Amino acid sequence: MSITVTRLAREFLYNGVTLPDPGPTFSPEEVRDIYSGQYPELTTASVDGPDVSGDVASYKFVRAAGAKGAYA
Repeated sequence: MSITVTRLAREFLYNGVTLPDPGPTFSPEEVRDIYSGQYPELTTASVDGPDVSGDVASYKFVRAAGAKGAYA
């Protein structure tokens, strides 16, 4: 019996958009930081996942919920 190792393809989802993986050497948090230049709201987002389906690992960027500013 032999074991075959297969690398999962990664996809990153944000706000209904699938963002391409910039490279397997980046952690999901580093990918979030890369895309925060294009989507500034990602700077406070968390990374959910991976959710594995077949040979694809999906990560979802989830924005932090809350109100801006302080309450008096």
